[in-house]
Formats: sequence, C-alpha cells, structure tokens
Amino acid sequence: MSLRLFDTHTHFDVPDFDQDREALAYQAKQAGVEHLVLIGFLQSRFQDLIQTQHALNLLKNAPRSHLAPGLHPFYIEQHDLTHLNALEQILQTEQCIAVGEIGLDTFLKQHKQPEIMDKQKAFFSAQIELAQQFDLPILLHIRKSHADVLTMLKQHQFQNGGIAHAFSGGVEEAKALIKLGFKIGVTGQITQPNAKKLHAVVQAVGAEHLVLETDCPDMTPLCCQTSTEHRTRNTPVNLPYVLAGLAESLAIELGPLADILWNNTLTCLRMEKV
Repeated sequence: MSLRLFDTHTHFDVPDFDQDREALAYQAKQAGVEHLVLIGFLQSRFQDLIQTQHALNLLKNAPRSHLAPGLHPFYIEQHDLTHLNALEQILQTEQCIAVGEIGLDTFLKQHKQPEIMDKQKAFFSAQIELAQQFDLPILLHIRKSHADVLTMLKQHQFQNGGIAHAFSGGVEEAKALIKLGFKIGVTGQITQPNAKKLHAVVQAVGAEHLVLETDCPDMTPLCCQTSTEHRTRNTPVNLPYVLAGLAESLAIELGPLADILWNNTLTCLRMEKV
C-alpha cells in the first residue's frame, strides 16, 4: 500500500542527523514521507536550518523540505530583539511555509516568573504579528499555558491558523484551537497506550482536525524505543508508526486516514493540492 505522508514538525537540521541525514531522507521518502517541515527555534541555528533545507531539496527521491523559522518559548532567555529582525529577514528572503515553533511554555518553574513570562508573551506577540504581516500560518508550541495562548490569539484576531504541535492539552482546549482554525499535531505519543489524554482528544475531535508529525529527534514512537535506558533517536522514517498508532486509536484503516491527514495538512499550510 502506497501512502502519502507529511511530517509537519521536524528538527531534521540539528547535529543529531549530520552523519546520515541524506540516507535518512531517502529512507523517509521510501516510507511514504513526501514532505517535511524544518522548524526554527533559535536564531543561532537559522543559517543551518536554511542550508539544510536547500541541501535536502537538491536531493532526488527525498521528501520536499519546507521552512518554518521561529523563536521557541522554551529558549526565551537566549532570545533578544535583534533575533526578531533576523527572523523577519528570513521571512522576506526565503520561501517559508509558516512561522514556528512559537508560543508559551511554563513547564519549568523559572519560566513562570513574571518577567520571564512577560518576555515570552512579547516574543510570541511579535511573531504572531510577523505571521500576519507575511500572511502565514503558525506552528504553536504550548506547554501548560493553553489559556494564555488562546487569549493572545484572540487578542491579535489571528486568522491564518496553523498547527498546535505535539498537542498536550485537553479536549476543550483542542476544540478551542480548532475553532480558531488550527489542526492538532499528533506525535509518536499516540503509540503509548497510557497517553490517555491524547487518545481522548483525537477521538473527540476526529481525523478531520489532525495532522502527523515526528518532532524528530524527540518523541520516539513506542515501537522504536529500545529496552535500555537510552531512547533511540527519532527520525522522519518513523512517521508511518505515528500513522499506525493514530489509526488504531481512531479505528480507521491506514489508507483512508492517510488521505484525510494529507489533505488536512495541505489545507492548513495553504499548499496547492500536490
């Protein structure tokens, strides 16, 4: 069975893949991955991100690679205002599919401090405005801050939609994001039987509001983890396992589900039907 898959969230540019990126790209294409998105998170990595995208797109029989540059909230201490200028420059000069990954993160105690949270909100706000300026969707990173993210999206009257990446919220939060035009990003977590919250979300919202991602090199699907204490590196080649986990959760056959997710992705990333 030939499936068309779109990995909507990868960090395939990071050094973890420097030794075998090309071989993995060929394997991913063979596994059905037709497209992948390279996600930005730090200004210091922007040039590597762009160079990786250009190099991957010179390869034949490899997934088509797309850019989504952004300044990640988890690294808020490392961002300064000049980095927003660098981001704007990339949006002007490179063909970008989205702005990402951006959002709010209060997973760590220090990120809940008022001055850190204010800085996160300022950078999130500025990047929402850049997405509006360049008429692009956004790829959201949200950890323990769904209410604040929803409030800010409404304040900005953001209408370009995008993807709530590696979604970790509940059903009502998912529905609120869907109402604002977002798809819900599903990672290898869906292969974990004990990820009850995620299973409840995907079953409640249905396949028409979901997209696939590996978030490689993180979020390794259960079947690809070793029995040792070291987790195996996740790669875009593993995307079919995410599809299989989702198909099992939704009780939908692989082929029809892959078609729905493919079309969802093209719609939310505003790509022509390919």
